[in-house]
Amino acid sequence: MGLIVQKFGGSSVADSNKIRNVARIITETYRRGHNVVVVLSAQGDTTDDLITKAAEINPKASKREMDMLLSTGEQISCSLCAMAIEAMGYPVVSLTGWQAGMQTNSTYGNARIKRVSTERILTELDRRSIVIVTGFQGINKYGDITTLGRGGSDTSAVALAASLHADLCQIYTDVDGVYTADPRLVPQAHKLQEITFDEMLELATLGAQVLHNRSVEMAKRYNVNLEVLSSFSGNPGTKVKEVVKIMEKSHVSGIAKDKNTARLALVGLADEPGIAFRIFSLLSKEKINVDIILQSIGREDKKDISFTVAKSDTEAAKQILEENREYIGFDHIDVNDNIAKVSIVGAGMINNPGVAAGMFEALFNAGINIHMISTSEIKVSVLVDLADADRAVQVVHRKFFDDNGMQSAM
Repeated sequence: MGLIVQKFGGSSVADSNKIRNVARIITETYRRGHNVVVVLSAQGDTTDDLITKAAEINPKASKREMDMLLSTGEQISCSLCAMAIEAMGYPVVSLTGWQAGMQTNSTYGNARIKRVSTERILTELDRRSIVIVTGFQGINKYGDITTLGRGGSDTSAVALAASLHADLCQIYTDVDGVYTADPRLVPQAHKLQEITFDEMLELATLGAQVLHNRSVEMAKRYNVNLEVLSSFSGNPGTKVKEVVKIMEKSHVSGIAKDKNTARLALVGLADEPGIAFRIFSLLSKEKINVDIILQSIGREDKKDISFTVAKSDTEAAKQILEENREYIGFDHIDVNDNIAKVSIVGAGMINNPGVAAGMFEALFNAGINIHMISTSEIKVSVLVDLADADRAVQVVHRKFFDDNGMQSAM
């Protein structure tokens, strides 16, 4: 008998029939003799609907009150699922984040988990109850409800799996694993049997929506046995682990796209030490994350610095920089939010220098212009026009994968 943590996303519990299907999966695991802890997201578009309702009342509502409101979505799905399991004759209890001991910091809207006090959960498991926990939420030192940010239910599940020393953490979603690209965009995309934590973390950070990047980071840190699979198909999923069997053979494991990005360029900067520090320390203080950075070669004592941020941070970043124009010393800011980031990720790329060239060739042959490039040991990212983003993913996927699901030779 083992302990299994199962997480189900909003699409998996969107209506009564889907909730009953989730209850069936949970109870089948329970019948096999396992202890089961379940983490649920809010149903379907509930969170978006709640945000809309809040805007109707107060468009500038405090983040604390927004957390109070948004946490109710998960409570609805958890209680309904517990009722479905009760109706099937199994012992079950649903718990809010604070009842489950999920303690966070006080960053409302994007809280971080500090620790999980598992006493209540362990007590319920000792009674052989199925435990259902609200994802996405916790409680801070002031006793206030906090939320973990969009996608935070994945992080809740992994945190519970780590704290409970679970044998397996299963993330159920509407696709049956991790694919080489979004199968809704690239029908020829292939499901991976396994992928490394590092590759999955890069894909999640770069726009792949299968797993939340913070959950992958936590799974890697605590070596959580992680699997991504479908709540609808019943097929085996994708294992996310430290080392995979095919890692040495792989060049590219996946392709991701992120349309939630904008590029800011500071034009006419002095070509002198300390300029980059002034810019990025200001943004860091406001917790604005910067991704790709490009600095031009100085000419006539002037240079330009371009960088990318999330679209939601664009106006805040621009305002901060404009307010500090004299301190930084630039001529003007150029903003472009009509772009997207397309990335290839693979653990074997470091020893295969032709991979980046292959990506650039595919984009060139398709007539797609590259605005900026960023590389690391296991990924290459490019900025392209937003209108070219989907096509870029498709042509790059064709470059690296053939019709039989085997990676093309470089």
